[in-house]
Amino acid sequence: MATQRATTYDPEATFEVTVEDVEYLTLGGGSYLARIYQPVGSGPFPTLVDIHGGAWSGSDRLTNAVTAQPLAESGLVVMSIDFRIAPEHPYPAQVQDANYAIRWLKVNAGRFNGDVSQMGVLGRSSGGHTALLLAMRPLDERYAALDGLVGVDASVAYAMTLWPVLDSYGRYLLAKEKGSEHLVSASEGYFLTEEAMREGNPQDILERGESAVLVPTQVLHGSADTNVPLELVERFVANYRKAGGQAELEVFPDQPHTFASEPGPLTDQAVALMKAFVARKVVETTTGP
Repeated sequence: MATQRATTYDPEATFEVTVEDVEYLTLGGGSYLARIYQPVGSGPFPTLVDIHGGAWSGSDRLTNAVTAQPLAESGLVVMSIDFRIAPEHPYPAQVQDANYAIRWLKVNAGRFNGDVSQMGVLGRSSGGHTALLLAMRPLDERYAALDGLVGVDASVAYAMTLWPVLDSYGRYLLAKEKGSEHLVSASEGYFLTEEAMREGNPQDILERGESAVLVPTQVLHGSADTNVPLELVERFVANYRKAGGQAELEVFPDQPHTFASEPGPLTDQAVALMKAFVARKVVETTTGP
């Protein structure tokens, strides 16, 4: 008879958490680490891959600890990753690394008492761009180009994004119009060409009618975000829903880009919304022998 294992998630639960850094990827002589936040308990615990922002060219796996830690304390195994960044490594390098991270965690989840049947992906700012590309194109051969994990794909059950760049080309045009040299340079340094910018743009994927996987998605965004104007996010959410996807948009009034990056009430509110979203998406699962 098949053995059964149930995975559940209670957003009100509280667990102690162990934290360790592991090497998940070696590439071109470089070693890339992931910080694993592991709840202490019987488990198994649902899993979440966390992708930092930084305009595709900065930050690291430690940037998101302010939200990764409390999410893990609620009963999620969180994997916050380092990856190749621009301009040394242009598109789609970091999408490839994040794709590999999802597949790596699927293979290695047992080491951390994790269950991958309802794995999610979380991304902030440019990491939100990467997260949606991964979710929408889990079988893209370019994104899955890194070898070593044969027979494992990068599909996820849901996506969560904070102040995400969901229209990379639209944001680039607005940045040029406003004279935002840093954002223009970051976009050009990552994508190299406007053609690539549009090819790898979640908004354009929807507008082209491209075949894509539309997982349930949550977007947290500030109404006063001048880095990624709210109008771009609202248009993406509307198109996502029109294409048949489920998208929840939570707007934080009068808040700028990266509004939940430090401990405080806003971060607590964002974490609570994320935990509630996970609770709605992680259902009890049964696995065979």
